[in-house]
Amino acid sequence: MKRYLKHYINGEWVESTGSETTEVINPATEEAFGEISLGTKEDLDKAVQAARDAFPHFSQMPKEERVKMLEDIAEEYNNRKDDIIDTITEELGSPVEVSEKVHFMMGYNHFAQAAESLKDFPFIEEYEGHTRMKEASGVSGLITPWNFPTNQTSTKIASAFAAGSPVILKPAEQTPFAAFILTEIFDKVGVPKGVFNLVNGTGEVIGDGISSHEDIDFVSFTGSGATGEKIMKNAAENITNIALELGGKSPLIVLDDADVEDAARTALTHITNNTGQVCSAATRTLIPSSMKEEFEQAIKDVLPEFKVGDPHEGNHMGPIVSEKQWDTVQSYMEKGTEEGATLLVGGPGKPEGLEQGYYAKPTVFTEVDNDMVIAREEIFGPVMCVLTYDSLDEAIEIANDTEYGLAGYVYGKDEEKLRKASAGIRAGRVKVNDTKADFAAPFGGYKHSGIGREWGDHGIEEYLEVKTILGYPHK
Repeated sequence: MKRYLKHYINGEWVESTGSETTEVINPATEEAFGEISLGTKEDLDKAVQAARDAFPHFSQMPKEERVKMLEDIAEEYNNRKDDIIDTITEELGSPVEVSEKVHFMMGYNHFAQAAESLKDFPFIEEYEGHTRMKEASGVSGLITPWNFPTNQTSTKIASAFAAGSPVILKPAEQTPFAAFILTEIFDKVGVPKGVFNLVNGTGEVIGDGISSHEDIDFVSFTGSGATGEKIMKNAAENITNIALELGGKSPLIVLDDADVEDAARTALTHITNNTGQVCSAATRTLIPSSMKEEFEQAIKDVLPEFKVGDPHEGNHMGPIVSEKQWDTVQSYMEKGTEEGATLLVGGPGKPEGLEQGYYAKPTVFTEVDNDMVIAREEIFGPVMCVLTYDSLDEAIEIANDTEYGLAGYVYGKDEEKLRKASAGIRAGRVKVNDTKADFAAPFGGYKHSGIGREWGDHGIEEYLEVKTILGYPHK
């Protein structure tokens, strides 16, 4: 059993002021494999004070020193590669290959990219008549989700460090151990005392405490829309700046000239990667009406490539993170049938031979109307809705008929249609065909998908305030 019963405050591992703990469950075995302490308001106050004390010096640390610090973090992060991969596989149920190629690499890339973006970042800009200075906003509270234990955590921390803002991190209770490894990394490379603080705990105590704390200057949250709304309300009491990366119901528009089998494979990849627990996943696949029968057959033909099972046995998809989330996904599968959608593959229940572990079947519904619940609400599991369209204008209209706007995807060959569709989708990030991720490119959403942008120089901007100076000749 892993037992991390201390918080990291002001450069030291300290006992919690409370006695409450919680078990961490391995979703592949349904058994507890670790335990963490649940922090108190007093623990949080100590962390906030440590960050406030560190702010004057850290915010003025020369940019070159912060670049070096981030580069050192990236190097030590790489040294802990095996620990990070093993931990994420255990706490999230992620297949080993996914833990390495996705989770580990995303965390590494955020620290490396932040260092690179910082090198030429303009903190002072001269204009005719005035000077603009960008200064660290202050103490930042970071609240991160369970589905990517290194990705969201690393992009927030790396950007805050680059900007000169000390932080307090509250990771998700379901996947807390990757954050402990990050903490050990920061400690080893000598991140100044008080610049990074880790307080574990519940959303009700530590999460609410961060978003309503009068001595926290900025709050960054990734998670559900309902929690994001609550954070906005809490932060409003102190007029605290916030950034929110929330849910999605992203469309994949398949053009009429696309290779049908490749399109089906791309669509299935979206709902099976990380077991569909991806806020930016394409969960609504829009295909030409004329392609419907061929696409449905291609889904059946390609599905065996996406094997579900033990994360240590080379499978593509592992379990869902928890029993609660498994139940939620099952309820949506049942709802799809109730609403009149046609179940093409998958459906409720565990895959054959996988009775232990929170495993779910990759599920595809056809004959889906965009007004159905399964097409409107974020399921956060391996469930795809297939919708049809008769013109590209109609496809774009369907794609945008959602309260979300985190991501969009277009798959096909005709360059004019690719441009029209990608420009027409109202979302913060649109991916054309199989383009690779760019960690310098901003990430964030329109509408109910959030406020602000992370990654690269836009991520650094989130942790800065802009000061205008009139009549001051700055060198």
